[in-house]
Amino acid sequence: MKNPFLPHKMEILDVIPETEIDSTFVLALDKPVKPGQFLELSLPGVGEAPISVSDFDEGRLFVTIRKVGRLTDAIFTLGPGDFLFARGPYGNGFDYQDFWGSDLKVIAGGTGLAPVKKVIKNFIDSDKVSSLQVLLGFKTPEDILYREEVRAWVDSGVATLTVDKAGSDWGGNTGLITGYLKGLDLSRLDKCKFIVVGPPVMIKFVTLELLLLKVPEDNIWVSLERKMSCGLGKCGHCKIDETYVCLEGPVFRFQRARRLLD
Repeated sequence: MKNPFLPHKMEILDVIPETEIDSTFVLALDKPVKPGQFLELSLPGVGEAPISVSDFDEGRLFVTIRKVGRLTDAIFTLGPGDFLFARGPYGNGFDYQDFWGSDLKVIAGGTGLAPVKKVIKNFIDSDKVSSLQVLLGFKTPEDILYREEVRAWVDSGVATLTVDKAGSDWGGNTGLITGYLKGLDLSRLDKCKFIVVGPPVMIKFVTLELLLLKVPEDNIWVSLERKMSCGLGKCGHCKIDETYVCLEGPVFRFQRARRLLD
């Protein structure tokens, strides 16, 4: 039997700078993957960390990495032709069929855009959903990820973009993402389905607002951020009560997620 703790090599095909501390690494893909899943990326002798899949296509997988520590510092020294090591993909991702026929609303904050980027791209020109609205929030204009794609989504009217704070040269929206929820079209509330991804505090207040707007809990999906060290339900770092987030998540329906309290 193959040892599930042994990583496999993935060649770096390209590196795309996103912000001063974020870059998207394009890796050679040789396994099936779903949006919302994650990889355990590593470098021998340096460390290992869970990283969300941000996109994929034929033969390529995209992961957006923030330069914040020993492992990511080392990864940022690599370029095309070098190799990363990976285990996975792991976890429960987004099933496209869950959203077919709905008025889909995607609400993403900061790096929470990464795990839902593929979902947005899949449905933006699709007749599988009746409509698509996207709310995006970042701390500052300098923190915006996937700038060209986000600009295209905003220009097409699909997305609303806001930043928490900005200088006088910023001509866009400012303010917390919760302030823009009432601008969503909820005229067919029974057909509306929501995906909420971002920092835990953002998920908390967005979902509270959605419940006040009478959105059924069963129509909300969230993705939980946890320290998923093994990805196999063995180490217990991601465990909440009897739930292993790395196995049953990170994507949950809200009616289940709201009971997962530390």
